[in-house]
Amino acid sequence: MSTDGPVVNVHVLFFAKSRELANTTRSKVDVPTEIIASDLLDQLVSRFGLTSIRDNLILAHNESYIDNLSDRILFKEGDELAIIPPLSGG
Repeated sequence: MSTDGPVVNVHVLFFAKSRELANTTRSKVDVPTEIIASDLLDQLVSRFGLTSIRDNLILAHNESYIDNLSDRILFKEGDELAIIPPLSGG
């Protein structure tokens, strides 16, 4: 991921359809220590081929949902980021 400024390494977890499209359950990526959630989402979508589900993804940072994509996220080394598509069920 291209960044301007300090970066940290975070663990990315993929669930359901995002796991299928990324062809992995987890990855490690370098991210800026501070980034707007929508910018991060765009970078992850591009890097892991998630374009087809981009508008339906939910992000969670250290097990807390990111409710607003205009929020600024502050990362520390080793943080966890989950990519969660909506789940259907009955």
